[in-house]
Amino acid sequence: MKHALVTGGSGVLGAAICHTLAADGHHVYVHANRRRDQAQAVVDSIRASGGQAEVLVFDVTDGARVSDVLAPLVDSQPIQILVNNAGIHDDAVFPGMRESQWQSVIDVSLNGFFHVTHALMMPMIRSRWGRVINMSSVAALAGNRGQVNYAAAKGALNAATKSLALEVASRGITVNAVAPGIIDSDMIEGAFDKQAIERMVPMKRAGQPQEVADLVGFLASTRAAYITGQIISINGGLV
Repeated sequence: MKHALVTGGSGVLGAAICHTLAADGHHVYVHANRRRDQAQAVVDSIRASGGQAEVLVFDVTDGARVSDVLAPLVDSQPIQILVNNAGIHDDAVFPGMRESQWQSVIDVSLNGFFHVTHALMMPMIRSRWGRVINMSSVAALAGNRGQVNYAAAKGALNAATKSLALEVASRGITVNAVAPGIIDSDMIEGAFDKQAIERMVPMKRAGQPQEVADLVGFLASTRAAYITGQIISINGGLV
């Protein structure tokens, strides 16, 4: 049984990924920062279905805290599947964007990736098997009004994905990014109505969290052993 960590596992998309990895037989660490109760609900649901899971609580932007939580866990068994799903939106058109909005979005998506991945990388390398899956966005590929900060963070994450993949490929570790488009979740409420989605998306609908989770589950499996350094879109033909 491999151990997996999903950051931002308490949200709709993170929960779907956690359930999928648990159903595939992995012990899943469901991460949360402020939403411990929701993460515990995900864990309880996984356990009720016969899976193994537990909650981890830390702020991905706090490197020392990340290390304090994760170092003892990987002493006994490496976490070999990492899904860097934690991320936030703080949208504004660029001329009106506050520096705090820029910094906070970059901090969670990009610095959070560094802190968590760095803490897990050497034990993963020593095990000579691993999967790192970074959650990107269509905004990083096509841009989006009001999301210069978010697109910048996810675009940098795409570049980091490709570089890290080159560094660890010979150790049996794959590193990929998944770039969802419009996914049916609380994050799109108020942003896209049904008519707008039908205009924008060739498939005429929003994607489902489970569809993204299925892709992540595949990339985390042995079947995806020859896929690395890729930015894989899942957006109904939007881009």
